[in-house]
Amino acid sequence: MENLKEKTAKGIAWGAVNNGTTQVLNLVFGIVLARRLSEADYGILALITIFTLLAGCIQSAGFSQALANMRRPAQRDYSAVFWFNILAGSAIYVLLFCCAPLIARFFNEPLLTDVSRLAFLTIPISALGIVPNAKLWIELRNREMAIANIAGLTVSGCIGMWLAWHDWCYWSLAWQQVAYISISGLLKYVFTRWHPSFPIDLSPIRPMLRFSSRLLLTNILTVVSNNVLTFIFGKILPIGAVGQFNQANKWNTMGHSFISNTMAQVAQPVLANVGNEQDRQERVFHKMLRFTSFVCFPLMLGLALVAHEFIVLTITAKWEPCVPLLQILCVGGAFLPLHTLYQNFIISRGRSDMYLYCIALQIVLLIALTLLLAPKGIMAMVTAFSALNVVFTACWHLALNRIHPLPATTVLKDTMPFAVIALVCVATAYWSTLWTPVFWLRLTLRILITAILYLGIMKALHVKTLDECVDFIKKKR
Repeated sequence: MENLKEKTAKGIAWGAVNNGTTQVLNLVFGIVLARRLSEADYGILALITIFTLLAGCIQSAGFSQALANMRRPAQRDYSAVFWFNILAGSAIYVLLFCCAPLIARFFNEPLLTDVSRLAFLTIPISALGIVPNAKLWIELRNREMAIANIAGLTVSGCIGMWLAWHDWCYWSLAWQQVAYISISGLLKYVFTRWHPSFPIDLSPIRPMLRFSSRLLLTNILTVVSNNVLTFIFGKILPIGAVGQFNQANKWNTMGHSFISNTMAQVAQPVLANVGNEQDRQERVFHKMLRFTSFVCFPLMLGLALVAHEFIVLTITAKWEPCVPLLQILCVGGAFLPLHTLYQNFIISRGRSDMYLYCIALQIVLLIALTLLLAPKGIMAMVTAFSALNVVFTACWHLALNRIHPLPATTVLKDTMPFAVIALVCVATAYWSTLWTPVFWLRLTLRILITAILYLGIMKALHVKTLDECVDFIKKKR
């Protein structure tokens, strides 16, 4: 049997492959589509994203995390969750299908009626794949998850590009989403070889409700928190401005979600597997915290550094207005992977209630700040959103500290040296490349200088996290 450390390392490695390849493919497809489609095309799909995500939260209802927290989920547990997802997903789709004209009227965009009915198909289709995905996640089978996600993204991306090339406009983005959910879900079924039991028995759902209901509400609030700006912008700003923000937020999300999703794929199962061994849980958490900081700070601050050159060179100057928005979002985005670790630690201790309270507080603060700063314009609202993500890291620490004492000084030692060194490297790369007006050369030099300086300093300081990463790569050769 593989020990937990080896399984965790493999899980992180395959999680990195999954998310790294996903981000590269999203980069390629995103560049092609952004060059072909308009700001309005992206704005139209952005307006209905919040409804799709909220529906996804309701149909999954937090049962994946509830299954992960069970020592040995049985077939009847998985089957009950499957049938609940199917029934909930179908009911939600019918409801949203009927409400599509009201959504279009709210945003004063008649086009939304038909395109939203297509995009909402992802809800019942995704219901089919929630349990297979949960099984792969709980069993740390990140290799199979990576293959399914990468294959789904590749095929759906090609479909989206083909439709965009033939002037299907915003329809190409909607069909791309439907194709991705369908293909990746089907492959996960193939890998798990799992099938639901008959007759339908929902009784195992009841014991999970206390834990999962809090996660459901928390996930709903998280979706609202992540998409409230788009929702508000869709009501008060032109559709083109919504598209510009959506483009900036997409690249920011691609950056921080690479490390967030990688750690999320292993954090809760591993921390739950450790169980009540508090000292061991704490060691695992600190190691994950250091690795996350080692990657996320140079990645996100580096993206902010090259945002202007990257946007203009890849998706053309028509998207240049999104550059300052992207740079501001990247600062807050650098702290979001840390939030993910805190959240998974709290959930692994069975405290979904604490998770709920923190998310509720965060969204209340975000909505209050957004509405307060709305008269000052989009830059003020985005800046407040990013600043809140930075400051709220302290709130997550205080919440965890109430159920598992964790010295703030230790956490600062785990994270802030990486942030300071990354900032110094980024600043050095910025000032040392101002002399060149050639965009592609400046982009290349800034990436190289930042990477060489950062890794060189890590090596000179004998940072253990870097040595562990190098040793793991050598073992896999």
